[in-house]
Amino acid sequence: MSSSPTSAQAAASKTSRIPKVPFWAQILAGLVLGVLLGWVAKSGDVGWLTSTLQHIGDLFVQLLKLAVAPLVFFAILVSITNLRQVNNAARLATRTLLWFMATSLIAVAIGLAIGLLTHPGAGTGLTPKDGKLPDHAGSWIDFLTGIVPTDIITPFTELNVLQIVFMAAVAGIAALQLGEKAEPVLTISRSVLELLQKALWWVIRLAPIGTVGLIGNAIATYGWNLIGKYATFTVDIYLGCALVLFGVYPLLLATVAKVNPLQFFRGAWPAIQLAFVSRSSVGTMPVTQKVTERLGVPREYASFAVPFGSTTKMDGCASIYPAIAAIFIAQIFDVHLSIGDYILIAFVSVIGSAATAGLTGATVMLTLTLSTLGLPLEGVGLLMAIDPILDMMRTATNVAGQSVIPILVSAKEKILDREAFAAATSIRIGETEAETEAETGSETEAGTGTATEAEAAPVPAAAAAG
Repeated sequence: MSSSPTSAQAAASKTSRIPKVPFWAQILAGLVLGVLLGWVAKSGDVGWLTSTLQHIGDLFVQLLKLAVAPLVFFAILVSITNLRQVNNAARLATRTLLWFMATSLIAVAIGLAIGLLTHPGAGTGLTPKDGKLPDHAGSWIDFLTGIVPTDIITPFTELNVLQIVFMAAVAGIAALQLGEKAEPVLTISRSVLELLQKALWWVIRLAPIGTVGLIGNAIATYGWNLIGKYATFTVDIYLGCALVLFGVYPLLLATVAKVNPLQFFRGAWPAIQLAFVSRSSVGTMPVTQKVTERLGVPREYASFAVPFGSTTKMDGCASIYPAIAAIFIAQIFDVHLSIGDYILIAFVSVIGSAATAGLTGATVMLTLTLSTLGLPLEGVGLLMAIDPILDMMRTATNVAGQSVIPILVSAKEKILDREAFAAATSIRIGETEAETEAETGSETEAGTGTATEAEAAPVPAAAAAG
């Protein structure tokens, strides 16, 4: 008798529930609205609208960066100590690094081929006078000497991610050596990491709003005419990233891991689309790790490989982009590049990718490449205007690779849960780890890899992608 009203209320609540808008649709709406508002601000010279769009975009990026320093430190520290729970940890780490380097080499080769075929610097109307020196330039000396911090505070206040990674790696290795004595510190570190990731989920839910500001400000500030000057270069970057994202990665998944590439994109799409909007590999890291685990990679290994990849695995920013950009700048400044120069570009891309360190933009990597080749650093200023447009596709490619490599290594080591991979579905942006596990458990009990919206746990404000 008493259960009837409850059932009726539950049924009424279910039927009256407002349908959740998929996260990909929210992002797409943000893109369209951003372009529209940017066009209005540019064509109508609406200063207050341009300023508002800029503040919205800057605030979103600032919120992401706020968590970067502590997130990187504790993620790397905890991930290194998690390796002690994995058999053949040294071999896993070595294979991960080798796959990072191999795919970076493939990506830079694709970038060089596209640049040589399309001549992106020709017909732009740009001249060396249009360039300007960057505020900060990277060099091998700066790169090598800049790894070790002078104190433990400055890297966090100045957001020097490379130095933060160094300190976290030292602390993690020391914790492994200390064993049980370090357990109290590790317990605190795991709690802080979960706290940071929880806070970052809240920022991630704001991604559609941030998209409006970022895209709108880019259009309002630079306009279509300026972007048109870089049409060939922009198309080259997107084409190169697309070839790696939708060509190289699926081929490796199908031939090396022997899994369905379409299923990979189904499970990993939330991380890829968030990376496209946020333009931050580190900011996307909690989502990347979650989708990688759902795709069958053991949590102990994923918790090492994904944070490690978020600071070093940059096929878009550190391989494709500097390769095409170097050719573009050389053509603008009328500098001939030899075969040795192209080999140097590949070397810098494979070895120096850690210089990008998962932050928004790839300026440091580009200046490192140009200084190695002896090309004018003023060329960096030529590309800053359209960098936000380029960085979206670059970061999406980065994050996809950060999930692909753990799957490849897990498959070769025979630790990949292929049933979990085949059953993986898109996570809900903003759901907690506990909700993810509950949903996975309910799907297993139901005997199916999918769940209807009615069966799933309550959905947060930002719904699932795909």
